[in-house]
Amino acid sequence: MSEPEVFSPMGTPGLDPRFPRGDRRSKILGGGSARTTWVAVLSTVVFFTVAGLLIVRSTGWPEVRQSFFDAEEFRYAFPEIVQKFGWNVFIFCVAEVLVLALALLIAVLRSLPGPVFAPLRILAAGYTDIFRGVPTILVIAMFGFGMPALQLKGLPNSDLVWAILSLTLVYSAYVAEVYRAGIESIHPSQVAAARSLGLTRGQALRHVVLPQAVRRVIPPLLNDFIGLQKDSALIAFLGFTEALQRARIIQANDFNFTPYVALALIYLCITIPQTRLVDWLIARERTKRQGGAEL
Repeated sequence: MSEPEVFSPMGTPGLDPRFPRGDRRSKILGGGSARTTWVAVLSTVVFFTVAGLLIVRSTGWPEVRQSFFDAEEFRYAFPEIVQKFGWNVFIFCVAEVLVLALALLIAVLRSLPGPVFAPLRILAAGYTDIFRGVPTILVIAMFGFGMPALQLKGLPNSDLVWAILSLTLVYSAYVAEVYRAGIESIHPSQVAAARSLGLTRGQALRHVVLPQAVRRVIPPLLNDFIGLQKDSALIAFLGFTEALQRARIIQANDFNFTPYVALALIYLCITIPQTRLVDWLIARERTKRQGGAEL
């Protein structure tokens, strides 16, 4: 049944108030949305089907399949790599806790106002500039090989310790900037209001600014921690036998690259759910801000 038309005083046709315009629009958009979804699904299936056929029918595919996708090699290597992957999880968990604490300290130091805190701000800025500018693998090499070579009493001689410390130093520089962006996004009027209620500057920072800043930067923090989780494999550069080093050993013994594919699959199974979680958090935060703007 079609919607009855009514005419406004100006003579332009409109819709009967009994049939809200939003209902009609939602029906139209709903149909378009479903059609768009089907077109997207169909085009995606066609694209990947054509790409897969081109790869499978290429001249060098048999050699590539034998070198990278050997099922027997995968069944042998996968359990071995999973067993050593526990070290990567350990490195990631310990480094993440240290990064959260050290990065917050650096961000607070860079946010301190007044000329008396200028040396601390310069020190924090220099720290972030240095460790964001030097590649992570070089930091691991310098600390992992250089510090034990000093033979100073009291210094650890463990590759694991120096790898965790190197990752902590590098990622603290990145996370500190994320924290600082969250702190600067808090309007100064909130600090002024907290000071007017009798709070000190430190109390205002702790109870007013930091709780809001941390909530706002959770999605980018998770992105940095996904990168930290992947970079935990760089400890293999020091010779420590974790997942990547174990995959390298198997590959060298069997002259087959399938162990690397097995390790990549493990990382994908862990990082993809985290990435989708980040997307969901970003979408939720955007919805909250839009809702607040409408109010």
